[in-house]
Amino acid sequence: MNNKVVIITGGSNGIGKAAALEFARLGANVLITGRRAEPLAEVAKCHASIETIVADSSDESSAQIIVDAAIEKWGRIDVLVNNAGAGTNANLDEMNGEDIANIFSINVVATSLLSKASLPYIKENKGNIVNISSTIGHMPAAGLSHYGASKAAVDYLTKSWALELAPDIRVNAVAPGPTYSGALTGMMGLSKEQADKVEKQEESMIPMGRRGNAEDISRWIVKLAEPESSWITGQVIGADGGLGLS
Repeated sequence: MNNKVVIITGGSNGIGKAAALEFARLGANVLITGRRAEPLAEVAKCHASIETIVADSSDESSAQIIVDAAIEKWGRIDVLVNNAGAGTNANLDEMNGEDIANIFSINVVATSLLSKASLPYIKENKGNIVNISSTIGHMPAAGLSHYGASKAAVDYLTKSWALELAPDIRVNAVAPGPTYSGALTGMMGLSKEQADKVEKQEESMIPMGRRGNAEDISRWIVKLAEPESSWITGQVIGADGGLGLS
């Protein structure tokens, strides 16, 4: 990955942070995005090859801002990791239009617009896109209907774009299972007590007997992006300890 340029949305913590560090250690220049400058800066301190930009994925103008920042800094884009996500743990009768729109604006619309804005540069370098899906995208779960539907859409986009963009650009996805990434108390909005309860419930369902950590997911993001995976496209790789089999 020497001197390749990687964009990772939602790179200030969890899976995005782990992927950024892994790419940087392999020689890539990495641009991470997020809504708050301070957490991004903390990640950038970990490696000299990581740069940051504050960008809200729910804002449609952010796609071009992110792409322009990478091109201005390095003049190329090789890999795009659509990691920023939104979700909520709520039943249908608790949801409203704003909640639903927010989930899809980040998980589907922002993923689409940033991928589109990056296409000319990724195509020039025969690069690739890695989307972050979820086991819930193909495993129905009460209280996660709209989150799961948005991730099912990501799976479909991944496979369709793989057909559309071949042979110039590869498109794959990683579908994490329950992972220690801060998503329950962050993205999902649960209290610490609620998150602890959910973690115990989920752990009991995972055949491998434990929740994942960020590195369990990030290593597959990197593997899919590496040149050695040049014949792999249109795949959704489940990294979930076997949860998706149940």
